[in-house]
Amino acid sequence: MEVKIRELEQESLAPAIEIWNNVVEEGIAFPQMELLDYNSGRSFFRHQSYTGVAYDTGTDEVVGLYILHPNNVGRCGHICNASYAVKKDRKGMHIGERLVKHSIEMGRKSGFGILQFNAVVKSNKAALALYKKLGFTQLGIIPNGFLLKDGTYEDIIPHYIEL
Repeated sequence: MEVKIRELEQESLAPAIEIWNNVVEEGIAFPQMELLDYNSGRSFFRHQSYTGVAYDTGTDEVVGLYILHPNNVGRCGHICNASYAVKKDRKGMHIGERLVKHSIEMGRKSGFGILQFNAVVKSNKAALALYKKLGFTQLGIIPNGFLLKDGTYEDIIPHYIEL
């Protein structure tokens, strides 16, 4: 399978929403608790600085996505933030790594100077290993910063990389 990344297009919206909602439903990574429907998903993805979708070039199947947007405004507006989602049955195929690398490129192209992750959940070992591999810096630990789906709290580890 060859994977490429392109900007979200109308025909990729429904599968992108499905992949996003699967992560939200798992309740172990994204801060969002509300699922997207077609209209809210279209609005949500449209309001990002960039929404990229990873797709299988042979079948055009959407296998992952990311959103890129400012992390803050004004004097901190040069810092962006991103979130990543990979289709459940495609995890472990380095799609997440491709998405992160692409978001770094798009962050640079969009004029951002830093990419920051506010809430990497401590149990997300794959993400932690990937961010380390790609040269991100950990900023410490925020105890009990993330509410898991089961009602318990887990530590989060913010990260950043200069673009």
